[in-house]
Amino acid sequence: MSPSARRTGRPRSAEADRAILGATRAALVELGWAKLTLGDVAARAGVAKTTLYRRWASKCELVVDAVAAVFDEHLEAGDHGSLHADVEAAVIRLGALLERPETGTALMAVLAEATHDESLRCRVRSAIVDRQKRLVTIGRERARLRGELPREEDPEASARNADLIFDAVAGTVLHRLMVSAEPVDPRWARDFTDLLLYGMTGAGSGGAAAAGPAPHGAQKPAGSV
Repeated sequence: MSPSARRTGRPRSAEADRAILGATRAALVELGWAKLTLGDVAARAGVAKTTLYRRWASKCELVVDAVAAVFDEHLEAGDHGSLHADVEAAVIRLGALLERPETGTALMAVLAEATHDESLRCRVRSAIVDRQKRLVTIGRERARLRGELPREEDPEASARNADLIFDAVAGTVLHRLMVSAEPVDPRWARDFTDLLLYGMTGAGSGGAAAAGPAPHGAQKPAGSV
């Protein structure tokens, strides 16, 4: 049998995927997690319900991908001139993104489901967490090129540090918004960045909380960030 004869169905359409993911986010805002159904999403996107089931096995998987698309679109490793400014801007941007109803609410609902679904937890990790960790890697490399951070010779240690930084930033911002129900405003973002870069003693901060971005050379040594 020829390859063309074995092939079934039509290839996935990027346009259809965008319409489906956008419809998912709109339905989340309007209906909420509990009332969201694949049938409603299909109707909003103008596709057959079977089209959704060919792409996503469950509502949870669909919502994870819908949220991941927003993260991919709105989070970036911008160059703001210093490590302090880069981290501060990233914290503010992440906070603003999680404050969006279709992002924060959906993410919390999916995480709750993932506590008893290992496959869903893996999908969250691959679609959102692993993809966004690259921003930490990009930001740290940029800081090294500026002379703000030392180069790490051990790739495994560098990867562990990147994981730790991502967990510290993402976990703290998520807790701030979803548990403490407090805003991620510029003052808080600046204070958190000071704590992340200089530790609890504030050694070497040079008054960054009051003066803004820290000067080059003020960072703690050897892989602290």
